[in-house]
Amino acid sequence: MDQDPENLKKAVKEHSEKLAKLGMELGKNQFKYKIEEKASKEYWQCRIEDFKKYNEKGLEYYGQVHAIMNLVSKDESQMFLLRTSKFQQMSKTMIEVMEKIRENPSIIDPKDRQQSKWSKEIKSQLTEHSDKCLQYEIGTNTIFREFYEKRLKKILE
Repeated sequence: MDQDPENLKKAVKEHSEKLAKLGMELGKNQFKYKIEEKASKEYWQCRIEDFKKYNEKGLEYYGQVHAIMNLVSKDESQMFLLRTSKFQQMSKTMIEVMEKIRENPSIIDPKDRQQSKWSKEIKSQLTEHSDKCLQYEIGTNTIFREFYEKRLKKILE
């Protein structure tokens, strides 16, 4: 935080406004991580598209969070950037699992009593990755909220 306090306040305020706008857009695209056992290619295609759109906006939001954190603390912003990268990797894996289901939607069919070991593993991976993404996103948002309370709130007052 080597900047002039007034310039820093102005820059933080500008970034905060952009962040608020992105947050509103992200809220409109809210993705529900709950797994629904629907065995149709169309459903899974829409699900993948919805997640990609939500993820893209989420990464844009986290990029803006990184930018605002970087104004105040380079070290903390770099750690946040690493979290964002990890979230991006986790999301990519989740998309890959959903694509497997889209290609073979019977994997998720709750009426299929004779599912193969492979189908059960894919279904398990979907649940696991969905839970991981949700928990990671919650943790990432908590880190930013704490940073905001500790560092940014004082600057914006």
